[in-house]
Amino acid sequence: MDYYRDLREYLSTLEEKGKLVRMSRAINKDTELHPLVRWQFRGLPEDKRKAFLFEKVTDAKNRTYDIPVLVAAHAASDDVYALGMMCSVEQIFEKWTKALLHPVEPRLVSSGPVHDVVMTGDELTKEGGGLEKFPIPISTPGFDNAPYTTASCWVTKDPDTGQRNMGVYRGMVKSRTRIGVCVLPTQHISAHWKKCLEKGIPLEAAAVIGATPCISYSAVSKVPYGVDEYAVSGGIAGAPIELVKCKTVDIEVPATAEIVLEGKIPTEYLEREAPFGEFTGYMGNMLMNCYMDITCITHRQQPIYTSFISQFCPSESSKLKQMAWEPMLYKFLKYDCNIPTVLDVALYEISGCWNFGVIKMKKDHPAQTWQALFAINAFDPAMGKIFIAVDEDIDARDSESVIWALSYRMRPGIDTHITTGKASSLDFSATPPGELSRTGSTFTEPSGRGSLLIDATRKHAYTPVALPQKEFMERARRIWEEEGLPELKPRVPWHGYNLGFWTPENEAEAELALKGDHFATGEKLAQQRIKATLESIGAIADKA
Repeated sequence: MDYYRDLREYLSTLEEKGKLVRMSRAINKDTELHPLVRWQFRGLPEDKRKAFLFEKVTDAKNRTYDIPVLVAAHAASDDVYALGMMCSVEQIFEKWTKALLHPVEPRLVSSGPVHDVVMTGDELTKEGGGLEKFPIPISTPGFDNAPYTTASCWVTKDPDTGQRNMGVYRGMVKSRTRIGVCVLPTQHISAHWKKCLEKGIPLEAAAVIGATPCISYSAVSKVPYGVDEYAVSGGIAGAPIELVKCKTVDIEVPATAEIVLEGKIPTEYLEREAPFGEFTGYMGNMLMNCYMDITCITHRQQPIYTSFISQFCPSESSKLKQMAWEPMLYKFLKYDCNIPTVLDVALYEISGCWNFGVIKMKKDHPAQTWQALFAINAFDPAMGKIFIAVDEDIDARDSESVIWALSYRMRPGIDTHITTGKASSLDFSATPPGELSRTGSTFTEPSGRGSLLIDATRKHAYTPVALPQKEFMERARRIWEEEGLPELKPRVPWHGYNLGFWTPENEAEAELALKGDHFATGEKLAQQRIKATLESIGAIADKA
């Protein structure tokens, strides 16, 4: 099967695989919809999470919509994300890396179902028209100050080069024809807007909602400036993404998308935007930010509105970032920075996949650890507060395994380094609430926010890991399974192994114990007694 032609084809797969919940009862988009989906992120194990399709949506004014709302369809879990990538969970990393190394350029076509319905002029401003037509949910009821688009993929162009950029940014609904767009200094859309500001012209834009999954996956990634996210999407799909020209702006959008908002982002004025629930687990700052005047809305017949659930992690948003950014950083370190010993990069969802990361490597030289740590810290001006390097025998994705490495392979006074000069991006420990809106900057003078880099790799040989050897654990597992005991999910390490500091005598004594001949060892040790003194109690035996 080729890649999904549109969101609807993907929905069929979700349902076929038992990963879609159809909600037929009336659900209020302003007070019930996101809270209902939120429960699976606060009350279920990840493998139980699914996508939700709300088929009968109402709002706070008792209006009923004929447009369904889809939530958590892209990244409710690893399994759901893998369905969107059209591969197994184990193949996601490899498929992402291949897409980044071998992008496929998009193809322009003359028409597509995204233009089935075209709304302009009075159709946008009349009651029930424009943005009012769509059941855009409130993400954090009780705290958010409006409905926000959250799965909107904003497409803009560099006014000098014409190079496209696509990124997922929230959009605050302000009127039927005006929507906020969260433009932050570190985002590529900001570079386009600033160029337009200098030229005294608005920035043309289009917000795509409900495209085939690979579009959203590449839109949330951190590809370098100047790389077309549509080409990365094509790399995931293994075929060119078909695009059509917008009706009122010089922007290209996916031909099979569900909804597209076209318009111009002014450069003369800014408006207050937010507060909005953020991935940090706290409500975000009120910002003076950009907005778009909508000139046209196009959509398919009977469109499906798509929403990402974000805020407190884990969430669909954090899973989207984790799945895209980990391969991005892996490719950056291993190929762009020429560190072939990097084996894995793990970003922790509870940090928003932003402030806590672990690099797994099989280092050839002590300098490679610091090369990797300093490189990942430099990848983004705001990303990263704690980065840890661990050995190949540590599970970078298991916090207990990482804490074990920190506890016994890291020397705080030697193996840590604190950097400065970073932006604080929504980190209230560095920039208190309200500071951003007053100063317009996330850079705390005089030296910005710091990052903690930690080398938690072994610096010399260790004794073996204190677990039964692999053959004995495997034999015990076969007995476990034969007895019908609960399914095991092994955690690294699950067996013992040699780390270099182990003598032939140690091995021989262990072999004797396995044969039941340990008395022989006892007799040998009796012949090696030393005179007892206070100093000799607990001393390391010379032969060990």
